[in-house]
Amino acid sequence: MKKTDMPQYFQSILIAVDTAIFSVIDGALRVLLIRIGSGPYKGKWALPGGLVRPEESLDQAAERVLSEKAGVDDIYLEQLYAFGGVDRDVRGRSVSVAYFALVNSDRCLPATIEYYSDIAWYDTAKLPKLAFDHTKIVSVGIDRLRNKLGYSNIAYGLLPKEFTLTELQTAYEIILGHELDKRNFRKKILDIDLVKETGKIRKSGQSRPARLYSFSERKPKIVDVL
Repeated sequence: MKKTDMPQYFQSILIAVDTAIFSVIDGALRVLLIRIGSGPYKGKWALPGGLVRPEESLDQAAERVLSEKAGVDDIYLEQLYAFGGVDRDVRGRSVSVAYFALVNSDRCLPATIEYYSDIAWYDTAKLPKLAFDHTKIVSVGIDRLRNKLGYSNIAYGLLPKEFTLTELQTAYEIILGHELDKRNFRKKILDIDLVKETGKIRKSGQSRPARLYSFSERKPKIVDVL
C-alpha cells in the first residue's frame, strides 16, 4: 500500500510526548505543571508536553519539551508508558508517550513559553484538576518512581551533588510515604556503596556538624537499595 493510499483514520492520529517532572520540595513530592493560556483547555493545568516532530525520536521530543516548555535540561529522564484513550484530547485523536523526570529544585529555574500563562510546582497529593489524562500520567509516574527507588540509584536525580544522610533518607521517606529505620537504612546504603563520603562537614546553627556525601555514580544503575 502506498503512503497516499493509507486510510484517513490512520493519517489523523497524532503522537505526543508528556513529561512528569518530579522534585522533593518543602517536605513534599511535587510535580511541575503549566497553565494552558488558550484553546479548549484554557486555564487548566497540565504537564509539559507537545507533538513529536517528523524529524525527532521520542526521546528527542521529550528533551525538547523539557527545554522549551519547562526551562530544564540535562536531568534524569525515562520513558514511562503510552496513553491512548480515544477521548484523551477533545481536539482530535492522539497517543501520548509519557516520560518521567527527576530534578533537584535548587538547580532548576522553570520557565515556559507564551502559550502557557503560568508554571508552578504542585504537591502530588494536592493536584488541581488536570487537562487531558495527565492526572493518570502523574499517578503512574509516582508508582514507577516508588518502585525504582528500591532497585536502582535514581534518587541521585533528586539530590544536590553533596548532601547529608539525613537529607537522603528524608527524600526516600517523602516519596515512599512512610518512615525508614535510620540505622538499617544507613547501613544498607553504605554497604552497597550507593554513596561515598566527600570529606566535608556541614555546620548549621546549634545542630551537630554533619558529614557530606555524594552518589558513587550519577547515572542509572541497578542496585538493591530497599
